[in-house]
Order: sequence, then structure tokens, then C-alpha cells
Amino acid sequence: MHSVRRPVAFLDRDGTIIEDVHYIAHPDHVTLIDGAAHAIRALNRAGWAVVVITNQSGIGRGKLTEADYEAVRARVDELIESQGAMIDRHYHCPHAPDAHCECRKPGTLLHRQAILDLDLDATRLATVGDRWRDVEPALTLHGLGILVPSPDTSPEDLERAERAARLAPSIGAAVDIILGAG
Repeated sequence: MHSVRRPVAFLDRDGTIIEDVHYIAHPDHVTLIDGAAHAIRALNRAGWAVVVITNQSGIGRGKLTEADYEAVRARVDELIESQGAMIDRHYHCPHAPDAHCECRKPGTLLHRQAILDLDLDATRLATVGDRWRDVEPALTLHGLGILVPSPDTSPEDLERAERAARLAPSIGAAVDIILGAG
């Protein structure tokens, strides 16, 4: 018997799931964005895999360590799980932007790795984030891209999303779009 592959929602972390405090290095600084856990729980209940993909250039810039990143990641999971939701897996790019790697968004290396690692349905995917680079991988991978503006979203990113993707006022509204309710 062959199993049905789950669709996947790729979520950005900073500015999408948690407040973006720039180069977050301590778990005590993690604050969930209102509605994030509820939105993730809705994806969980609908059978979607939830994968966080985040650029963490602070590691490459020497502003935080891999251990700092892991401590923050564990705190994000703890807060999400305390509200009855679950993130299937986290992936991060530790490189500074000038490294020109394939794992830094808008590159799709980490997205493709998650699809392989978790045996996901590559034909049913969405990306959600507060910057164009978070959304663009959906276009490359033939999925649905949704921009959820934050204080760090540039006017150029908003314009690109209006033309080539979708806009949502919150992560909850983005999940409603993904699940067909919005």
C-alpha cells in the first residue's frame, strides 16, 4: 500500500511566526506573533506539513552561534506546542548574504530538501513570509506564495506580491487562503 504524501506549508520564522528582533540569540526574546500557533494548528489539523525555513545570516556574520539558533528554535517549538500546534521540521541558512549559497532564500535548496526528507507532495505547497524572498520560492516551485506584511516589509516587496503572489493581513488569513477558506 502506498501512502499519500502530505502537502506542505513553508513558513518564515522571524516576522511571520515570531516577532523579528533582528539576530535573535536568546530564547527569552522569543515572542509568538498573535494567531501564529492557531494558524499552525489549523494546518496540522488539515493534514499539512509545517516546515519553517529561515535565513539566519547572524550566524555567518558572527552575531549568534548555531547553539544560540538551536536554543531559540527549541523555544519556538515549546511555545507553539504549548498551544496545541506542531512544526514538523526547521531548516535554516546560516550564511551571510554575500556567500551566494543555494540555501539562502529565495533559493529553494532547503525547500527541496524538506520535500525529500519528509516525503511531501511537491505539487501542493505554499510559502508564507513577510518579505518577497520568503514568498518567491513558491513561484520557483510552482506553489502558492503569500506575503504577510510586517514592519520590515518593503514597499517593493508589497508591490511584487500584489503582482505575482497573494497578500494576507495575518498568518491566520494566509492559512485561510491555503486551506481554501479565504
